[in-house]
Amino acid sequence: MKIRIINKSKHALPKYQTALSAGMDLYANLDKSITMLPLERKLIPTGLFIELPENYEAQIRPRSGLAIKNGVTVLNAPGTVDADYRGEIGVILVNLSKDDFTINDGDRIAQMVIARHESAIWEEVSELSETERGGGGFGSTSK
Repeated sequence: MKIRIINKSKHALPKYQTALSAGMDLYANLDKSITMLPLERKLIPTGLFIELPENYEAQIRPRSGLAIKNGVTVLNAPGTVDADYRGEIGVILVNLSKDDFTINDGDRIAQMVIARHESAIWEEVSELSETERGGGGFGSTSK
């Protein structure tokens, strides 16, 4: 699938790191480094603008290495870039560690997954079909 992209950053286009990767790394596009204090959140620019086809979204997800090594993750994971959005892709990061964390220009900060989705059309009814689970939730299927 071809996706139109404008790259106003100083970095290469997002790419898959391996042949079977689902996500492409996104890079911080910064004029100067940003230090995040513990529990602080920041919107990090990427310099990327995309045009997705109808019924597709770009999901912005955490990088597992950044999360496990530094306690830094995507706050609204997964973030969604809708097909009609034409602004710059920004990544909302949060520092969940007890240490300051510095983001430098060009750091890999998140990954982007392109996913197809359906648009729902609600059909309002007075009852739903019965299932074995019924209304049980939050641990109700554990045995």
